[in-house]
Amino acid sequence: MPGGRVSDEAADFLLETRGASRELGAWVVGLAFGRDGSLGFGLGDGTLRIVQPAAPEQDWRSVAAHDGAVLSLAADAKDGYLTGGDDGRLLRTAPDGTTTEIASLGAMKWVEHVAAHESGLRAASLGKQLHLFDGKGQRLKTLLHPSSVGGIAFDAKGKRVAASHYNGASLWFVASKEDKPRLLEWKGSHAAIAISPDGTHVVTAMQENALHGWRLADGQHMRMSGYPSKTQFLSFTARGRWLATSGADAIVIWPFFGGGPMGKAPTELAGGDGVLCNAVACHPQHEVVAAGFADGLVLIAEIASGKVVPVAAPGHGGISALGWNAAGTHLAFGTEDGFAGLVDLSRRV
Repeated sequence: MPGGRVSDEAADFLLETRGASRELGAWVVGLAFGRDGSLGFGLGDGTLRIVQPAAPEQDWRSVAAHDGAVLSLAADAKDGYLTGGDDGRLLRTAPDGTTTEIASLGAMKWVEHVAAHESGLRAASLGKQLHLFDGKGQRLKTLLHPSSVGGIAFDAKGKRVAASHYNGASLWFVASKEDKPRLLEWKGSHAAIAISPDGTHVVTAMQENALHGWRLADGQHMRMSGYPSKTQFLSFTARGRWLATSGADAIVIWPFFGGGPMGKAPTELAGGDGVLCNAVACHPQHEVVAAGFADGLVLIAEIASGKVVPVAAPGHGGISALGWNAAGTHLAFGTEDGFAGLVDLSRRV
């Protein structure tokens, strides 16, 4: 069904034939596949749910992590998970469920964004502050921004960290002795942020239902507009040729080759019936993108052909979390209503 969404009456949903699912009882704030291969879901009730993709029908371990809600979750540097909560704590949870506090950043503070790099680096934002920690949990430095941080991202090599904020984004060299960022300026409020895999572009999602990007080589601005809603998810394909985004009634994909997206129309996939695309996640090897919609539909689309493969049927709440494992063999998702699913794609579809 190239170009369109999936009719659930006719679809063969992969979740039914090669997946596992659970009702988790709380908003799925985020998910991540640990570098050890496990899968973690962070929930609005403060718990973390851990499942082994090789045996998804077994018990999904529940870990009481935060006193309040999990606000952010990422795969930790080596294994397990990094989470931030509205209790002001930055935690590491091992695959076996053991939880360790890396930092308590203030009882009345919110740790809204976390990120980690396989080199051992961890980052957590709290208000205007971005805290960097090493693999042992020692605080390396605190980077200050002009306003609250809206999103953070490491580059592929872990040498730079980017933070979005009001009127632009700041790009920092992690190991620099003089902590002075490269300021990427553009008026307005910037939230979700992504660095291209080759480190040549930074893109943010804005409050004004648009994206803004910077080509780092020469500071060239890139304005990507026309969205009916705010973009929450930005995802580059493995080689950085395409940037997939949420925020419209289709998967909106911008070209980042042949001069980039300036003056070019985006590709739109799996749209047409007015249901917003809530989340996107590009496959770690192939030019394929997974998407989750506001009605709960999850699908996979091939960028070149537009072919759509249905993954999960609508009806379990809007998709709020979506992601692949490192090998691209498993896809997981979670919803606002607390439904979570995991699909094994290692066999041919």
